[in-house]
Amino acid sequence: MTYQAIDRYPRGDGGPRVVIMTLTIARSAHHRQSTAPAGTARARLWPGLLAATLAVAASWGAHRIWPHVPMLTVAVALGVLAANVRVLPVATAPGLGFAGRRLMRAGVVLLGLKLALGDIVGLGLPTVAMVIVVVMFTFFATRWLGRRMGLPGDQPLLIATGFSICGASAVAAMNGVSDSDEEDVVTSVALVTLCGSLAIGVLPLLRAPLGLDPTHYGGWVGASVHDVGQVVAAGGVAGPVALHTAVVVKLMRVLLLAPIVAGTAYTLRRRAARAGDTGRAGSRRPPLIPLFVLGFLAMVAVRSTGLVTAGGLEVAGTVQDLLLAAALFGLGSMVRLGRLIRTGWRALLLGFASWVLIAGAAYGGVLLTM
Repeated sequence: MTYQAIDRYPRGDGGPRVVIMTLTIARSAHHRQSTAPAGTARARLWPGLLAATLAVAASWGAHRIWPHVPMLTVAVALGVLAANVRVLPVATAPGLGFAGRRLMRAGVVLLGLKLALGDIVGLGLPTVAMVIVVVMFTFFATRWLGRRMGLPGDQPLLIATGFSICGASAVAAMNGVSDSDEEDVVTSVALVTLCGSLAIGVLPLLRAPLGLDPTHYGGWVGASVHDVGQVVAAGGVAGPVALHTAVVVKLMRVLLLAPIVAGTAYTLRRRAARAGDTGRAGSRRPPLIPLFVLGFLAMVAVRSTGLVTAGGLEVAGTVQDLLLAAALFGLGSMVRLGRLIRTGWRALLLGFASWVLIAGAAYGGVLLTM
């Protein structure tokens, strides 16, 4: 704008004053925008946060009535439904966007309180190594398959994260560094929820034909089923030994969330740096270790001290579920089904392939190490 003004006006008297006056006005307008709306911006969040709160209450009620339906699944479904029947006012958009980003990361931080390092040490080195190999194999194989199938955006990354680690929570954590499209996030959450729910019914039926005792069966469930709640449901049918083994093995997978997310953030950072060096747009550099990942590790350390009471852990778990439900409703409210349907069949195929991959790898690993 400055150079255009200089070209437009002659170099005679008053020309430079016009240019200087224009710049001064632009700076004043920018100053007003950066200071005055601070309180207003916070006020703009409330309609969306209120809508998310109502959706969380409805999701909680549905989960209480139908315990096998995860609250997070209901929340994201309500968000997609609300977006596509156009019942959400435009004023809710800022608050729902805030929920999808900030509340999601807060929920992932609290997830760390589910894990104590003493439980991991008790598994023994062979089992720990087995879990690491299964997670890494599933993660990289699913990403490779997704790219070969031509899935758009970050779907291969998010699906790989959800299936290899801990379902919707892992998808949420990875979205914190990848900043993926809402459709990709919702597709990934839907797939891990679908396959995890199927595992609750399928894995107990395979226990006897595969000749698994409670310890081996619990290890198989913990190493292959996605969400913690689904692990409890699938492992509990074989008794307390199987349930305990399943939960501890599962929490070992949760611990791997931090290095995988941090490693992905580092890769994206290097890619963004290379893009900046060549002058391409979109060179935003993610933090080397995202703050919410550090928070997750801090909560693991707090839990490992043994100072948190059972009541405190229960409250934290409830808050975590509420935060993630609000966040997933916010993400779901930004989804348009048209685009989702156009690529849905490939994502569904990748989800089932990843489910088979992790179930097969976990079965072989349990037989070798437990």
